[in-house]
Amino acid sequence: QVQLVESGGGLVQPEGSLRLSCTSSGRTFYPYTMGWFRQAPGKEREFVAAIRWSGTSIYYADSVKGRFTISRDNAENTVYLQMNTLKPEDTAVYYCAAGRGSSWTSGYEYWGQGTQVTVSS
Repeated sequence: QVQLVESGGGLVQPEGSLRLSCTSSGRTFYPYTMGWFRQAPGKEREFVAAIRWSGTSIYYADSVKGRFTISRDNAENTVYLQMNTLKPEDTAVYYCAAGRGSSWTSGYEYWGQGTQVTVSS
Protein backbone atom coordinates (compact mmCIF):
# COMPACT_ATOMS: atom_id res chain seq x y z
CA GLN A 1 0.00 0.00 0.00
CA VAL A 2 1.28 3.41 -0.98
CA GLN A 3 0.02 6.18 1.30
CA LEU A 4 0.62 9.62 -0.10
CA VAL A 5 0.76 12.86 1.85
CA GLU A 6 0.94 16.26 0.16
CA SER A 7 2.25 19.46 1.71
CA GLY A 8 3.30 22.95 0.72
CA GLY A 9 0.02 24.48 -0.34
CA GLY A 10 -1.13 27.91 0.76
CA LEU A 11 -2.07 31.40 -0.29
CA VAL A 12 0.20 33.18 -2.77
CA GLN A 13 -0.09 36.34 -4.83
CA PRO A 14 -0.27 36.21 -8.62
CA GLU A 15 3.18 35.80 -10.19
CA GLY A 16 4.36 34.16 -6.99
CA SER A 17 5.79 30.67 -6.41
CA LEU A 18 5.08 27.62 -4.31
CA ARG A 19 6.65 24.19 -4.03
CA LEU A 20 4.45 21.23 -3.29
CA SER A 21 5.83 18.00 -1.85
CA CYS A 22 4.39 14.51 -1.76
CA THR A 23 5.83 11.76 0.39
CA SER A 24 4.93 8.14 0.97
CA SER A 25 4.28 6.98 4.50
CA GLY A 26 4.15 3.38 3.32
CA ARG A 27 6.15 1.51 0.78
CA THR A 28 8.67 2.95 -1.58
CA PHE A 29 7.70 4.81 -4.74
CA TYR A 30 9.44 2.16 -6.88
CA PRO A 31 8.47 1.62 -9.67
CA TYR A 32 5.59 4.05 -9.76
CA THR A 33 5.00 6.93 -12.08
CA MET A 34 4.14 9.92 -9.90
CA GLY A 35 1.62 12.49 -11.02
CA TRP A 36 0.12 15.76 -9.88
CA PHE A 37 -3.51 16.60 -10.54
CA ARG A 38 -5.71 19.49 -9.48
CA GLN A 39 -9.37 20.21 -9.00
CA ALA A 40 -10.84 23.69 -8.92
CA PRO A 41 -14.26 24.42 -7.40
CA GLY A 42 -17.03 23.32 -9.72
CA LYS A 43 -14.61 21.70 -12.17
CA GLU A 44 -13.42 18.20 -12.89
CA ARG A 45 -10.05 17.02 -11.71
CA GLU A 46 -7.37 17.64 -14.33
CA PHE A 47 -3.89 16.36 -15.00
CA VAL A 48 -1.00 18.72 -14.24
CA ALA A 49 2.30 16.83 -14.57
CA ALA A 50 3.85 13.39 -14.18
CA ILE A 51 7.28 11.81 -13.93
CA ARG A 52 8.44 8.24 -14.49
CA TRP A 53 10.47 6.30 -11.94
CA SER A 54 13.72 7.11 -13.75
CA GLY A 55 13.06 10.82 -13.45
CA THR A 56 14.14 11.35 -17.05
CA SER A 57 10.72 11.08 -18.65
CA ILE A 58 8.30 13.86 -17.80
CA TYR A 59 4.99 15.12 -19.18
CA TYR A 60 3.15 18.39 -18.53
CA ALA A 61 -0.29 19.74 -19.25
CA ASP A 62 -0.11 22.60 -21.75
CA SER A 63 -1.59 24.97 -19.18
CA VAL A 64 1.44 24.67 -16.88
CA LYS A 65 4.26 24.00 -19.34
CA GLY A 66 7.12 26.42 -18.79
CA ARG A 67 5.83 27.49 -15.36
CA PHE A 68 5.71 24.25 -13.34
CA THR A 69 8.50 21.71 -12.81
CA ILE A 70 8.02 18.20 -11.49
CA SER A 71 10.91 16.30 -9.92
CA ARG A 72 11.45 13.35 -7.63
CA ASP A 73 13.92 12.10 -5.04
CA ASN A 74 13.54 8.34 -5.00
CA ALA A 75 15.88 7.92 -2.06
CA GLU A 76 13.56 10.12 -0.01
CA ASN A 77 10.34 8.77 -1.53
CA THR A 78 9.35 12.33 -2.38
CA VAL A 79 8.01 14.02 -5.47
CA TYR A 80 7.91 17.78 -5.90
CA LEU A 81 5.98 20.28 -7.95
CA GLN A 82 7.68 23.66 -8.26
CA MET A 83 5.09 26.19 -9.36
CA ASN A 84 6.27 29.56 -10.66
CA THR A 85 4.46 32.53 -12.16
CA LEU A 86 1.24 31.42 -10.54
CA LYS A 87 -2.06 32.68 -11.88
CA PRO A 88 -5.48 32.93 -10.24
CA GLU A 89 -6.66 30.12 -12.51
CA ASP A 90 -4.11 27.82 -10.85
CA THR A 91 -6.23 27.97 -7.69
CA ALA A 92 -7.28 24.41 -6.86
CA VAL A 93 -6.77 21.47 -4.56
CA TYR A 94 -3.64 19.70 -5.77
CA TYR A 95 -3.40 15.93 -5.51
CA CYS A 96 -0.44 13.61 -5.72
CA ALA A 97 -0.95 10.20 -7.32
CA ALA A 98 1.04 7.02 -7.96
CA GLY A 99 0.50 4.52 -10.75
CA ARG A 100 2.12 1.75 -12.75
CA GLY A 101 0.24 2.14 -16.02
CA SER A 102 1.57 3.46 -19.29
CA SER A 103 -0.79 6.44 -19.49
CA TRP A 104 0.46 9.76 -18.23
CA THR A 105 -2.99 11.10 -17.37
CA SER A 106 -5.08 8.18 -16.13
CA GLY A 107 -4.96 4.83 -14.35
CA TYR A 108 -3.33 6.02 -11.13
CA GLU A 109 -3.81 3.61 -8.25
CA TYR A 110 -3.06 5.66 -5.17
CA TRP A 111 -4.03 9.21 -4.26
CA GLY A 112 -3.22 11.67 -1.54
CA GLN A 113 -5.74 13.79 0.33
CA GLY A 114 -4.80 16.98 -1.46
CA THR A 115 -3.38 20.37 -0.54
CA GLN A 116 -5.09 23.69 -1.25
CA VAL A 117 -3.36 26.26 -3.44
CA THR A 118 -4.97 29.69 -3.63
CA VAL A 119 -3.60 32.38 -5.93
CA SER A 120 -5.06 35.75 -5.07
CA SER A 121 -4.05 39.31 -4.36
